[in-house]
Amino acid sequence: MTAAAVSVVGYPGPEGTHTGAAATILAPAGATTIGLPTFTAVIEATTSAEVGLGVLPIESSLVGPIAETHDLLYRAPLSIVREATLPIRHCLVGLAGTKIEDVRVVRSHPAALDQCRALLARLPVESVPTATTAEAARSVAANGDSAEAAISSAEAAETHGLEILADNVGDHPEAYTRFVAVAPYTLIGHQKGWRTALSFATDHRPGALFRALEPFSRHDVNLVQLVSRPLPETPFRYRFDLVLDGHVFDPELRGALQEVRAQARALRLFGSYPAEEKAES
Repeated sequence: MTAAAVSVVGYPGPEGTHTGAAATILAPAGATTIGLPTFTAVIEATTSAEVGLGVLPIESSLVGPIAETHDLLYRAPLSIVREATLPIRHCLVGLAGTKIEDVRVVRSHPAALDQCRALLARLPVESVPTATTAEAARSVAANGDSAEAAISSAEAAETHGLEILADNVGDHPEAYTRFVAVAPYTLIGHQKGWRTALSFATDHRPGALFRALEPFSRHDVNLVQLVSRPLPETPFRYRFDLVLDGHVFDPELRGALQEVRAQARALRLFGSYPAEEKAES
């Protein structure tokens, strides 16, 4: 990795995305942040060391795991090295003078659309997915059509000269998203207050998932998150992505993982990383 790449952090842009705000928090001191076209572009740039870190959203307090991030990480040779949780305030934005009742198309990232179901149910609109929320705002500004609006941040609206038609349009007034920084290396530091992420698949037989998870309970390892995702190469079979409290070098977690390996058909670690100071218990 070049010295220049180490100082650059990529996020799915353009400027004004919630992930861009997270990138400024997760970036090392002195690093610059750059917006990339898509989630996939962030993974590819990080894998090829064009950027030193990539930042992506991984979990929403409203809709749960961000499937796109989970699936991209599963296929990429990257590890999670840091996390941060930010409050999220979605806005409905459009051209100046636009009336909400005249809007017929709402653009945004699928996760943001999913977090604003109540708003979309009230409006006679077509939901159009975009690569990011900021890209949705940029598209609305570029199209110049008052029948279009976007769900984005207030920063994206200001960046692209749009007006906030409705503020805080998420399904719950308090919403949060957890973001992760990923890198083409794994942290090996070992101290308290860390988390470990991994993925495993089991044989398709009764009790397989229970037997794979039971060692964590017996070794007193706290399970922070459990996500099931389909395995496209084996229809209607699933893998399980986990986040655990503890470092992979902790004796109890290490012992549990050894037992899980014996039960799982496949297991992959996504690394251990410092939990943010105010992470949920």
